[in-house]
Amino acid sequence: MKPVFNELNLIGKVTFDQEKVVRIYPLVSGNVTDVKVTLGSHVEKGQILAVIKSSEMAGAENDLVTARSNLAIAEKNFSAAADMNKSGILSDKEYTTAQKELDKAKSELERASTVLSIYGINAQHDYLVKAPISGFIVEKFVNTNMQIRSDNSTSLFTISDLKKVWVLANVYESDISGVKENENVEITTISYPDKKYTGKIDKIYNMLDPDNKTMKVLIKLNNDDYKLKPEMFAKVMVHQITDKLMLAIPSNAVIFDRNQYWVLVFNDKCDIQIRKIDKVTQNSSYTYVRSGIKEGDKVITNRQLIIYNAITQ
Repeated sequence: MKPVFNELNLIGKVTFDQEKVVRIYPLVSGNVTDVKVTLGSHVEKGQILAVIKSSEMAGAENDLVTARSNLAIAEKNFSAAADMNKSGILSDKEYTTAQKELDKAKSELERASTVLSIYGINAQHDYLVKAPISGFIVEKFVNTNMQIRSDNSTSLFTISDLKKVWVLANVYESDISGVKENENVEITTISYPDKKYTGKIDKIYNMLDPDNKTMKVLIKLNNDDYKLKPEMFAKVMVHQITDKLMLAIPSNAVIFDRNQYWVLVFNDKCDIQIRKIDKVTQNSSYTYVRSGIKEGDKVITNRQLIIYNAITQ
C-alpha cells in the first residue's frame, strides 16, 4: 500500500540566482579602451573587467590635489592661530574658526581620496571597472571603443555566482490548481539526460504571463559542478502526493495484452500465475490497482514478457 502520487510535466529553463547577482553600471562617462573579459568568463573579486578613458578622472584628480593643498594651508593657519591664541593675541572665536576650517579641509581630502579609490584609476589615469564579487559574467553589454555615459540605464556587466541556480517552469492554466509550494520535483536537461536533479517548488508566481497564459514556479538547485548553465532547457516533473492509499506495483511489471492489464504473480519456480488487474492510474514508478492482486504478492518485473508469452502459447 502506497500513497497515490500524480506526475505533472512542466517545461522551463535554467537561469542565474537573482538573489546572488550583481549588475555593474559605469560611474563615469567616457570611451571604453579595453574589455578584459568575455561572456561566460569566471572572475575573482577585484579583477579588472574594463578600462574607460574619461575626462571626469582628471577632474577627480584635480579635486584631490586641491584638497591636499587646502589642507596644508589650513594646517599652517591653525598652527599660527593656536600660537596666537596662547599668547592672547587671537580670540577664542577666531581660534575656533581656524579649527573648523582645518576640519573642513580634512573632510574634503577624505572625500576626494574616497572618490578616487572607488574609481580605481591606473597609472594612465583611466577609470577601472572592477568585479565586486567572484562569479561568472552572465551578461555583457560593453565593447571596445564604445562610448558610455554615467546616466546610462543599461549595465556594463552582470556577475552571478552559479553555485546555485534557479529553474523557472511554466504551468498551464489548467494545471494551476494542482501545483503547491514545497512539492517535490525532479529535473532533467537535454545536455545531461541521465542526470536527475531533485528539489522543491520554492515559490509560485501568482500571476499569468499575458502572452502564453502560463504561471511560473521557481525551483532552487545547487550547482557545485557548474553543469547547469543559464538558458538551458529543463524538463520539470512535479510529484503530487495525495492522501489516498492504494495497492501499488512497479509500473514495469504491468503487461498490456488483448486490451487488458496483466501481471505475473510468482509463487515458486513451478508456480507462476497470470493475473488480470484493474488498473486505476499510474506514474513513472508505480501502477495503482483496484483488484486482481493482494498486498504481499510477488510480481515479476524483469523479462516478464518472455515468461508471459511462454505461458500463454
